[in-house]
Amino acid sequence: MTEIKLKKGEPIDKALRRLKKRLDREGTLKEVRAHRHYEKPSERARRKMKVARFNAMLSARYADM
Repeated sequence: MTEIKLKKGEPIDKALRRLKKRLDREGTLKEVRAHRHYEKPSERARRKMKVARFNAMLSARYADM
């Protein structure tokens, strides 16, 4: 479980911002959203292939630079 310690005199807004950044870096929210609904293995493979194609397209586009 991710937790942060409040510093003395730190506003709650700043602490929440630090917590959100840490959750984003760890990928916790992304994982929770991914497990919200069941994804068939074929759908998972299709999604991963789509991401791989996109990344290949980007690397080919910027290979010249």
